[in-house]
Amino acid sequence: MQSFTCVPVSMYTYCMPKYYTPSEANEALTIVRPMLKELIEIGARIRAYQPEYWSVVQKSAGNGGNPALSKLLPDFDRLDMLLHTIQDMDIEVKDLTVGLIDFVALRDDREVYLCWKYGEESIQFWHEIDAGFQGRRLIDWE
Repeated sequence: MQSFTCVPVSMYTYCMPKYYTPSEANEALTIVRPMLKELIEIGARIRAYQPEYWSVVQKSAGNGGNPALSKLLPDFDRLDMLLHTIQDMDIEVKDLTVGLIDFVALRDDREVYLCWKYGEESIQFWHEIDAGFQGRRLIDWE
């Protein structure tokens, strides 16, 4: 998935990719890190009660709702808001269970991902678009 920044140009809108440098991506972590922490916590809460909630979802599907299910809505609403806030920063969320995100960058005039996992001090790795987490390499450019 490619990130785009759209700019109005006369009556047309021109969309260009948003590319992060390693230092820009590291700056963005000051904003993104606490959001990812919260996303991981919300996800863990939802997964912890998944068997219990699934039966509630099944029972409420045909009868207009359920109070227990209503208690979940704030978590889902917050998860949705945080996820969209991160995506609006042109950051790709890859895995919410571990807090894995990618920033689109340019390296040697080709798109790559700057890769960060929650708990890492800074963004130190990159990988090819199709390589995934296993293809991470140390960043050797600015």
